[in-house]
Amino acid sequence: MASLHAFRPGQVRSKGYQVYKRITTIGAEPGDDLVLSEPALGRAKLSLVHDGRTWTLESAERGLEFTIDGKKRRSHTLAEGDVVRVGETVLVFSLADFAADDDDEPAEGQGFLRLTKLADLSVRLMAEPRVETVLQMLVDHLIEALGADKGFLILTHTDQPWVRVARNVDGDDLPDEATAYSDSVLKAVLETGEPVIISDALRDTRFSSATSVMRLKLSSVMAAPLVFKGRTLGLLYLGNDNVVSLFSKQDLEVLRLFAAQAGAIVHNALVMGDLQARVDDLAGRVDAARFGDLIGSCPGMQRVYRRIEKVAPTDASVLVQGETGSGKELIAREIHRRSHRAKGPFVAINCGAIPENLLESELFGHMRGAFTGAVANTPGKFQLASGGTLFLDEIGELPLNLQVKLLRALQEKQVQRVGAQRPEAVDLRVVAATNKNLQEEVAGGTFREDLFYRLNVILIALPPLRERGDDIVLLANYLLKRYAAEFGSGSRGFSAEAQQALRKYPWPGNIRELENRLKRAVIFADGPVVTPADLEISDDGVPAIQPLATVRETFQMAYVLRVLELNGGNRTKTAHDLDVDPRTIFRYLEREREAGAPDLSWMRFFK
Repeated sequence: MASLHAFRPGQVRSKGYQVYKRITTIGAEPGDDLVLSEPALGRAKLSLVHDGRTWTLESAERGLEFTIDGKKRRSHTLAEGDVVRVGETVLVFSLADFAADDDDEPAEGQGFLRLTKLADLSVRLMAEPRVETVLQMLVDHLIEALGADKGFLILTHTDQPWVRVARNVDGDDLPDEATAYSDSVLKAVLETGEPVIISDALRDTRFSSATSVMRLKLSSVMAAPLVFKGRTLGLLYLGNDNVVSLFSKQDLEVLRLFAAQAGAIVHNALVMGDLQARVDDLAGRVDAARFGDLIGSCPGMQRVYRRIEKVAPTDASVLVQGETGSGKELIAREIHRRSHRAKGPFVAINCGAIPENLLESELFGHMRGAFTGAVANTPGKFQLASGGTLFLDEIGELPLNLQVKLLRALQEKQVQRVGAQRPEAVDLRVVAATNKNLQEEVAGGTFREDLFYRLNVILIALPPLRERGDDIVLLANYLLKRYAAEFGSGSRGFSAEAQQALRKYPWPGNIRELENRLKRAVIFADGPVVTPADLEISDDGVPAIQPLATVRETFQMAYVLRVLELNGGNRTKTAHDLDVDPRTIFRYLEREREAGAPDLSWMRFFK
């Protein structure tokens, strides 16, 4: 049977009600099951609905809201120790009978004051980002509220019990030698799962013979378990070594209710502490993996860094090849930053984003009157980049007629504005980028071979995000911190499941897609920990793990067919090169005719 206790300012006693009906009404009218003297209710009502397993508090009126942990609600599934505010009334929910002895009833207003402080403290602790502060405030509040002279927060989720916080009545940390507690009391709480109160430990038959009790000369002791979702995290332990019979049954009830809420608070604090430790570790790894504005330590990025270091001091043309969204412009900027042209301008142009009839003017500039709308002499990107670096993004989209003019500009280091009579000298370094295979474009006749070799003095192949291993997690944490600050979000890190999803997802949009998903996540995440749902990554987007035998057979078939292609279809030579029986080649060819060429696209997810 569950119960509710209601407190209002100035009341001598709390108002208790045993909850046993499927629907219990809470209101200010005589016909309600639990009648409250609360003006804020008016004729409106709250309903406590029991479905056999859970208890859900609901507002029956649109304008009536209640508050839990400082947040307004219209519906909430109650847990042990939940403190609900309705106007000035405080309701405390318990899954057990709640009946205080008359002799132990606190003085006027004390019950309300304690529960009000409990509600206020819970709100403050949930909002406090510093783990150590949360745990210290929790223990300090209990010491003050219950008259103890010391209090411990003991964690038991590790191999050995650990005094995580030890405080005295002055709000100071106790030294290690003063953190001794009774093993017998701890054992009793953990074995029964119930709070324990000891009025005089040396005379209590349950504990008087315990070595720890005699050694510590304990007097008044109270302890209650900290439980979160059925898992015991530890216990709250309060003591006073100088006063016997200090704690009452009412004190124990307050401690039990507080411990019920504190279980969630401590769990959140421990999660946040672990999260902060991981974030700090990742921050250190990010710093170690930085190369200017680039972040990554995978072998592919290390090769990129080495090439940048060697080519940056020169004026050699560079071609950056990588998939869309993989960060090609960052590579170009890093080359510029490390070059002797670093103090000059860095000018970027996307060759695929400008209409063909305007592209020549954008690149080389135009004279007034050269065409309709040309009302002034205007320099192009080449002139603007003189003395610095010109970044030609998506160079593979440049039309053939402009490829000729670009080649001439690179060779002669001169450009001629549209409508001009004479060329202008320019002094710049060109870095081009493409997501295409320009050698194939050359073979197909859509890209000039002479321009390709002029641009491709140094090739930097940028690996896609899916091939960068743990770099994905490093980048995600770096971007999460940046976007959380930008959008004022409380997001601070990723759950273990989210980190796994980040690694497994194929990232077809590369870093640009990662940025977009993280921006949405920090805006819509409900808590400090980002989950796969916040990232909008489902199992549908993650490649399935295939049996090793299937993978091996698929790869062998693809390899055989590739070698056969290199050998011009000569099966005998292919069998000789592969050191296999010729019948193996025939077997794979037969399989290809029946099932088609093998799909190896899945392999990119596991590089």
